[in-house]
Amino acid sequence: MLHDAGRTEFDHAVVMVRDRLDELAPHYERQGFLLSDKSVHNLGSCNRLVVLDSTYIELLGWPPGAPPARKEIADSPFGLEALVFRTDDAQRTYQRLHDAGFAVNPVQDLTRPAQVDGREVQARFQTVRFSQQPLPGFRMYFCRHLTPECVWNPALMSHANGARRIHSIEVRASDAREVARQLATVADVPVEAAGDGWDVPLGNMHLHVVPDAGAVQPTLARLVLENRDGVRYALDTGL
Repeated sequence: MLHDAGRTEFDHAVVMVRDRLDELAPHYERQGFLLSDKSVHNLGSCNRLVVLDSTYIELLGWPPGAPPARKEIADSPFGLEALVFRTDDAQRTYQRLHDAGFAVNPVQDLTRPAQVDGREVQARFQTVRFSQQPLPGFRMYFCRHLTPECVWNPALMSHANGARRIHSIEVRASDAREVARQLATVADVPVEAAGDGWDVPLGNMHLHVVPDAGAVQPTLARLVLENRDGVRYALDTGL
């Protein structure tokens, strides 16, 4: 599945690097990824991006030696730790989640500087975050891009390793069916039985939830990329 405009799309995956962004960025560059310049959000966190065709991977952390920025990421573990869905109407998404019984915060504005065509501009976003996550083990939220050109800059999308898109993310859970159902409810999409587990098909990739009796809580196990030759492989986070 490449694209289904009728379904909620995946926006980006977060790899938490905490205060080691500068240390770990070369690990991704050695794999052939082109990273965006480091940016600092108005909320105090900093990031670098691996920009893909309709999604991206965010390496997220805070400056070395500083206290953890943002309460919602202060205790986040290293590695793949958040799923971010796309919205084109943050207020409507807030209302849908609220009406469905989720503990959701009001729409939040987020900004950071970005380089576009050699000049610095402000990338602007609206996010819809949960005050209590729908599932333990990882974060989820929604993002609306007010300035998508600041992220999907063609200058950042040509990777030496040919990376093109996120194909899927595997989630491991003791009750795979229930976790898939909850993910599907959050994303407002159906859930489908698939092979050894359950699929949550989004507009531009899918989440695959597999049973794992040893999983104390749901875990984002791996992110699978697809390159321009159609070859798929798991992201090596270096963590």
